[in-house]
Amino acid sequence: MWEPYKKGFKAYLQLEKSLSENSVEAYLHDIEKLTAYFEQEGIARPPKEIVLKDLEAFVRWIAELGMLPGSQARIISGLKSFFKYCLMEQITVADPTALLESPKLKRSLPDILSFEEIEQIIGQIDLSTPEGGRNKAMLETLYSCGLRVTELVNLRISSLHLDVGFIRVVGKGDKERLVPIGSDAVKYITIYKNDTRIHVNVQPGNEDVLFLNRRGAKLSRVMVFLVIKEMTRKAGIKKTISPHTFRHSFATHLVEGGADLRAVQEMLGHESITTTEIYTHLDRKYLRDTLYKFHPAFK
Repeated sequence: MWEPYKKGFKAYLQLEKSLSENSVEAYLHDIEKLTAYFEQEGIARPPKEIVLKDLEAFVRWIAELGMLPGSQARIISGLKSFFKYCLMEQITVADPTALLESPKLKRSLPDILSFEEIEQIIGQIDLSTPEGGRNKAMLETLYSCGLRVTELVNLRISSLHLDVGFIRVVGKGDKERLVPIGSDAVKYITIYKNDTRIHVNVQPGNEDVLFLNRRGAKLSRVMVFLVIKEMTRKAGIKKTISPHTFRHSFATHLVEGGADLRAVQEMLGHESITTTEIYTHLDRKYLRDTLYKFHPAFK
């Protein structure tokens, strides 16, 4: 029943879209999967009678077969192209794929910095300037605690419990969490707070804000981006770096070191453990790369 439509679609892909033979075969393979499903379910209807519910049931079927979200998304893209062709050729009067949703794909992680690279970036800061002392304390805290940039610029003096090695952070949804802070970050926050910040003319309403700009107001998120961008350039590191890279690196280094995932979730302030689990995928890649690099059987 569907053979004439498949032939017409093939000609359209070859002649009008000028696709390669491999691409044409991939599209046709997607339609073959759909018709195989219809045959299995006893659905004997032409394209013009297919509705959204039929296609949603097909997508559930391929998901239950164990097909990965990326492969599902590619097949859905193929179906959309086929029914767009049917609409254009007036084979159908409506597009049943218009509201067909692709599965959400996992976000790929941005570049990760090694501990040595983070040291290189922080090492570019000129500590002879007041801004240098602030920036040193700021970047040490960003990496030591895995903070979001908004959490960093909103950090309060009253939230510092440096004597016991913790800071109180207000995260997404105004949820508070206690985060351990490393000795280097404690050291440079103390120096900045006691030796530099006391000389800043603090604007009203910013008395409790830790990191201030020259005018005595809270730092902007953009300023933190610019500081990191400039230090990365000076360090000669070519990766695409942002404040969030420090947070990703913090989490990655913890997981690579064998940290408990629940503890990492707590420190990052993730609502769900599934958000934190993305670092286990990265950790497996790290382990595999290490194996290929150092194991004699993989050389």
